[in-house]
Amino acid sequence: MIITNESLPSRTSQKSLSAYASLYKDELLDNILPFWLNNSRDEVNGGYFTCLDREGRVFDTDKFMWLQGRGVWCFSTMYDKVSPDPQWLAMALHGAAFMEKYGRDKDGNWYFSHTADGKPLVQPYNIFSDCFATMAFAALDKVSPNERYRKIALDTFENILRRQHDWKGKYNKAFPGTRPLRNFSLPMILCNLSLELEHLLGPARVDEFIPTVIREVMEVFYQQDTGLIMENVAPDGTFSDSFEGRLVNPGHAIEAMWFMMDLGKRINDDTLIRTSTDRMIRMLEYGWDPEHGGIFYFRDIKNHPPQQLEWDQKLWWVHVETLVALAKGYAYTGDERCANWFHLVHAYTWEHFRDDQFGEWYGYLNRKGEVLLNLKGGKWKGCFHVPRALFQVWRTLETLSI
Repeated sequence: MIITNESLPSRTSQKSLSAYASLYKDELLDNILPFWLNNSRDEVNGGYFTCLDREGRVFDTDKFMWLQGRGVWCFSTMYDKVSPDPQWLAMALHGAAFMEKYGRDKDGNWYFSHTADGKPLVQPYNIFSDCFATMAFAALDKVSPNERYRKIALDTFENILRRQHDWKGKYNKAFPGTRPLRNFSLPMILCNLSLELEHLLGPARVDEFIPTVIREVMEVFYQQDTGLIMENVAPDGTFSDSFEGRLVNPGHAIEAMWFMMDLGKRINDDTLIRTSTDRMIRMLEYGWDPEHGGIFYFRDIKNHPPQQLEWDQKLWWVHVETLVALAKGYAYTGDERCANWFHLVHAYTWEHFRDDQFGEWYGYLNRKGEVLLNLKGGKWKGCFHVPRALFQVWRTLETLSI
């Protein structure tokens, strides 16, 4: 099926978005969470296995600290916001115990990966291990208050702020000073992380933090002339005509825009919400594949060949985060473009990523929408994007009556 912008449904043909709420709720509770509960828990060494094949069997026992943190966050959040299911709390505590025991080096930095029994494999070069450890222990403290959890979350957060301008440190492969670049990923994560930690940081600290994060996401990486958000810019925010500088990651930018919408709700800034919605739609239009449907993983802003060989793949997280952004964009603004696009992205995502035979969702499709890898989890995919998105869409759409 060839899908173009012209094939978007009209307002008169729309099904009420609120009717999707129960579908997303049931998928979360009856399919996704049970899949991870039943298959990922390591009963011998603690923590979670994330390398799961199509049927949920473990195909590799290495553990990735950022995915451990994401799992702890997910089950803590489900316990907090959905239902106090003791299975969910036990699952969160199980992962947190492994993290607390093995996760950090002597300076408090979180390793990237470990063997099944907790021996470090990859040094703490990736600050996103720290980001998701912070989220994990902050969320766990909400449902199982503990001074240790609070200290881990706050200490790690402060360490992130100290490292944020040179977060790879001694593990950085780039030659210093030749082509310094600022990357979009960390400011994007920090805008969500600040809200996740508000119960620990306090409203005043978050209020101080928000303007800097908004400026980074909404101004530094945004190109006025194209309306696009870049993945990397020069230190002064100018364009870098290089592989990295020309890179556009539509999924990252779209995900960041729903973070911005939530910040806009937090500070009662309708202009920020409206602007974030407009930019999200622009990024979706730019990233959409007019020939085969779905959203490209990467694009080069000058249409040169990207260096990422996977540039035309269709990834699970890009599509589910887009559904969250569209749901929130419609709920917060009533913009009919969000409703129209939601129907289209929903149809593509549920048709191509969902596995109705063995549960959970595939992560990787080729450009035509065919399953490229039939794994359900690995080094990059764990119990996070799909359940978080299902939860966010469910809760957002159940408030609508359109």
